[in-house]
Amino acid sequence: MRLLLISSSNVHGYGYLDHAEPEIRRVLEGCETVSFLPFAGKDHDAYTTIIRDRLGRMGFDVSQVRERKDVDAAEAIMVGGGNTFRLLKHAYELDLLDALRARVRGGAPYIGSSAGTNLATPSIRTTNDMPIVYPPSFDALGFVPFQINPHYLDAEATTHKGETREERIREFLEENETPVVGLREGSMLRVENGTTRLVGDRAARIFQKGKDAYELSPGAVLSL
Repeated sequence: MRLLLISSSNVHGYGYLDHAEPEIRRVLEGCETVSFLPFAGKDHDAYTTIIRDRLGRMGFDVSQVRERKDVDAAEAIMVGGGNTFRLLKHAYELDLLDALRARVRGGAPYIGSSAGTNLATPSIRTTNDMPIVYPPSFDALGFVPFQINPHYLDAEATTHKGETREERIREFLEENETPVVGLREGSMLRVENGTTRLVGDRAARIFQKGKDAYELSPGAVLSL
């Protein structure tokens, strides 16, 4: 599989997807077309237009996925951010999950951002999103053997006295065995030739049940 799992499309100091452009070009090398799943957003056509314009400046043609046959024919796949619960609900309703697994495991590159990154993990249980709709299951694609928390934030010790993102992840690990990667904005995971590497300009925070959390530096290989 060739995966690029992006924490966020928007990063302070950059234009839309600008920080990820070198990695997007890398994962899409040899491809001309990208099939886009806009289901994490409300207006699918408008969302597709945004992605079509952005990737068009990079030389790629973008088509909108509307049904399963569009995934079956995809040369490369991109899944955008938004609400993860809404994304997964649409994926179940349109019977897309098995088709996505087949295409990506068959070699089609997969790019996920935020909600699209959550979709690539075993389940969506470590998303930050509100459950505005109800998918039939929290089970997702399972392309990687760990959970991801996109937009991971560190608490400001001098000002923040409430619940932190780290505390929420530790609660997840009280009930589950699956490790969690806290993926800060500006960072991405590249999965290529069986190796998962942190790319971008920020470290990630790694959480495992019964162990101290630790920092993974940019460029390092993730082994979980």
